[in-house]
Amino acid sequence: MRPLRELVTGTALLAAATTALAQNYPTRPITMLVPYAAGGPTDTVARVVAQAMGKPLGQTIVVENKPSAGGIIAPEQVKNAKPDGYTILIHHIGMATTPALYRELRFNPLTDFDYIGLINDVPMTIIAKPGMPAKDFKEFLAYIKANKDKVTYANAGIGAASHLCGMLFMSAIQTDFLTVPYKGTAPAMNDLLGGQVDFMCDQTTNTTAQIKGGKVKVYGVTSKTRVASLPDVRTLDEQGLKGFEVGIWHGLYGPKGMPKPVLDKLVAALQDTVKDADVKKRFADLGATTMPPEKATSAALQAHLKAEIDRWGPLIKKAGVYAD
Repeated sequence: MRPLRELVTGTALLAAATTALAQNYPTRPITMLVPYAAGGPTDTVARVVAQAMGKPLGQTIVVENKPSAGGIIAPEQVKNAKPDGYTILIHHIGMATTPALYRELRFNPLTDFDYIGLINDVPMTIIAKPGMPAKDFKEFLAYIKANKDKVTYANAGIGAASHLCGMLFMSAIQTDFLTVPYKGTAPAMNDLLGGQVDFMCDQTTNTTAQIKGGKVKVYGVTSKTRVASLPDVRTLDEQGLKGFEVGIWHGLYGPKGMPKPVLDKLVAALQDTVKDADVKKRFADLGATTMPPEKATSAALQAHLKAEIDRWGPLIKKAGVYAD
């Protein structure tokens, strides 16, 4: 009986020690993995969130970029990380589309993570190279349809927000174009600015400055209503593409099995972040809508992720697009 009693005592002591560590969390910097390259739209959101969340947590949140095709490396690493709250993940809508894009995926978005909460919702913009001759969306649509065999559409790689928006756009106008995938948003934007490719659809967090600076042609936003930071840019729905809407939401995740006190502190810090006036202004300036505190919760993110998987899965399978 003595070994059994010692085992029970040891287990109880370990549980008590784990609880104490969780309650004192965090005692060192936290790493936030970003599935995409530095300088891209998700990286921009990550750095705003990391800086703001670090204040209530009393620790630095270090942003670490893990770019890969489809943004799958960062989720894999977070899934396999120790569930102590020191490694977390920021991801966009790609968390909901990877199950359909990949025949074999080494993580399950619905079962391998703890959910922290939703962050923001970012509309997309249809933009084109500076030399695009069309002066408005009607002319742009006519031009790209008439030149469909030579027009090029840039995206940041399979599974990226720009890839998904482009896929829906081509489906909506029933016209296919030559797509040019890049290893990230920054190189795609550079080639668009240089006129090497014709157009792309990307998040306002990455395009607002280029639009306001007159460096690209803009033909519409993909939200239901106009974006406050770009009030003169009409929605695609307004311009005849009825019902077309694409929003790129971001959420925060951790490895499955984080202690409840740790998860609670992360959720509370995210809620403080989405209530922060500076954060809301920063996102608004970039055309993004900050989620209300009631959406910055585990339950809200879990429900939204499930709904988005159900929405995008059939669309991607119908299009026959796979990343592997």
